[in-house]
Amino acid sequence: MTLPPHISLPGKKRVAGPDRSPVYAMVGNPNCGKTTLFNALTGLRQKVGNYPGVTIEKKIGEAFSQHGRPMKVIDLPGAYSLAARSPDEAVLRDVLLGRRTDTPQPDRIICVVDASNLERNLYLAHQILDLGRPVIVVLNMMDVAHAAGHRIDPKKLEESLGVPVIPCEAIRGKGLVELRLAMSRAELPLARHRWDVPAPIAPAVADLQASLVQNDNRPPLVARAEALLLLTDFDTVRVAGSTPLSDRTHEILAHWRQRWEGEGTDWSATLIRSRYDAINRLCADVIRRTGAQGPSLSDRIDAALVHSLWGWLFFGAVMATLFFSIFTLAEYPMNWIDAHMAALSSWVKGAMSAGDLRDLLTDGVIAGVGGIVVFLPQILILFFFVGLLESTGYMARAAFLMDRPMSKVGLHGKSFIPLLGSYACAIPGIMATRTIENAKDRLVTILVAPLMSCSARLPVYLLMIATLLPSTAVPTTTKAAIMLLMYALGTLGAFGFAWLFKRTLFQSAPPLMIMELPPYQRPHLREILRQMIERGWLFLKNAGTIILGISIVLWFLTAYPKNPDPAATPDAKIAYSLAGRAGKILEPAIKPLGFDWRIGIGLVTSFAAREVFVSSTAVVFNVQHFAGGKRAEVTPLRAALRAATWPDGAALFTPLVCFTLMVYYVFAMQCMSTVAIVKRETNSWRWPLFQIAYMTGTAWILCFILYQTGRALGF
Repeated sequence: MTLPPHISLPGKKRVAGPDRSPVYAMVGNPNCGKTTLFNALTGLRQKVGNYPGVTIEKKIGEAFSQHGRPMKVIDLPGAYSLAARSPDEAVLRDVLLGRRTDTPQPDRIICVVDASNLERNLYLAHQILDLGRPVIVVLNMMDVAHAAGHRIDPKKLEESLGVPVIPCEAIRGKGLVELRLAMSRAELPLARHRWDVPAPIAPAVADLQASLVQNDNRPPLVARAEALLLLTDFDTVRVAGSTPLSDRTHEILAHWRQRWEGEGTDWSATLIRSRYDAINRLCADVIRRTGAQGPSLSDRIDAALVHSLWGWLFFGAVMATLFFSIFTLAEYPMNWIDAHMAALSSWVKGAMSAGDLRDLLTDGVIAGVGGIVVFLPQILILFFFVGLLESTGYMARAAFLMDRPMSKVGLHGKSFIPLLGSYACAIPGIMATRTIENAKDRLVTILVAPLMSCSARLPVYLLMIATLLPSTAVPTTTKAAIMLLMYALGTLGAFGFAWLFKRTLFQSAPPLMIMELPPYQRPHLREILRQMIERGWLFLKNAGTIILGISIVLWFLTAYPKNPDPAATPDAKIAYSLAGRAGKILEPAIKPLGFDWRIGIGLVTSFAAREVFVSSTAVVFNVQHFAGGKRAEVTPLRAALRAATWPDGAALFTPLVCFTLMVYYVFAMQCMSTVAIVKRETNSWRWPLFQIAYMTGTAWILCFILYQTGRALGF
């Protein structure tokens, strides 16, 4: 027997079960402060992974009740509706509906809503309440709502919905105690909100609900909520790992759609209007607006920051400040790390007798890892600025500014959000393309995202700039300008290839951009610093694992087999090794670019990760410097590169070669992890292999033209 086309379930209770802790799902619209609340509840007790079968990030954390009982919290992707239009929204829907075999259906749901945009946020909350599961509604950003002149009555909203409603300011920690108390309750009431399904739609809802109960093993309330979604969601399974619907349910859905199309009935719009009518009646009772309803502070700021002229000037100033800070603020800690690494290597050489073990420690471990750790201060500054721009709400404005130029290449501003993320790392940038609804636009964005200069390129750029321009001779502004030029080249390259792909391989009209600009907020420095430290720690973990391992292997390859001639020069000794022989094989292909076999070793090893180039060159050149087995002071890598020569005595790292090498790393696909993510996102080796071919081919051609033209002009 099906339920009537409205919900009215006062008095029913649901418990998680006495033998295990409750599992909470945290849901909400984008920009509602959901992740901030999740971090505040779980602290450092978080695990980050991906849903099996689809590269969409899931965060699982552990919170504690007021009585010390652990509770699992799953942070689900943000969405405006359960009617999925993109893969991340489909994951949210399928987890809540119990469609995913890899993620158990949550016992309870925390629905975070932005109090300053209550009507819009309640649409998702309204759908969540339909599921018939225990729900806690969190009214976040109450301070923003109050500043906008909105007075919300949480008690009246709680009475209307029949579930706990907690006022909260997650960024300041307000409301967390009350939320934990609500989460600690042994029993939570089910919602008793009512809304009437339009009469023409009610029979279809009843038929689909009956089939979902009988053929898909759904509980009655979940079946009814899913039936309503099926009538507004035209693609019932969007991601791998989701349980498909039964054939009988598909038949019923197709029957009703065909019938309504014949009658000219817009069933989707009818359902959406009906739900919004119920939400508007609810908001009229709980919201009281005070004061003049003029432009908000965010609107007044946006009048300048998204202006067609002033907005671009501000964006350019922000980027210039970022790069200037990377050189000025990081100089002192970098010199400190550099000096201590050199002192450590010299101490080891003095404390140990000559031999392979000492050379492994100094020329493999210390030179390899130290060569990359020295750039940690600049990486931290980059992550701090990115976090600052995200927390203030400016990142969304940057995407808005980019909508017009993006439309010229066939994409829109929403595609620029993953590209912005790719400045930090292409992997989360590519994962962020799951918010793009059009499959062709998503694939184009995936293909060009690695062209944005990520933080892994930063050590390579910085090393080449330091080699090219000694700090004693060139002002910092010049170095920052060169860095900005590298980022600009990558961005222009991404736009150029997006334009090409959209007019050849993936022809389609660019969709209109509809994007929410969140209100500006004061930056929460504690959260920014926490994220900066987490990302910095991940960088150090890479240095301590991947880069350390590669450095040790590379040292072995540069040390063995040993040249039988005891009088051989350092160059002859490394040329005789396995790495030297491999570099010699590669040299004919890269010599037209101005690179020798030693640079070739760095190019090959850096495919594991771009920053490995720095540690590889540190190993290669330090092996030569200390090949005699005698104690010597460690030469900083930058000085060693300036002293490197070709066999005829000509300088190897000339300004032209340094600049060409930076351009190579702008365009070449030098990241194994990115290739793996592209394969997972596209579910095929076709596109990652295509990506490697077009990016590396472009890098070679551009570097060939640049180097040969520069030589012809006398540089």
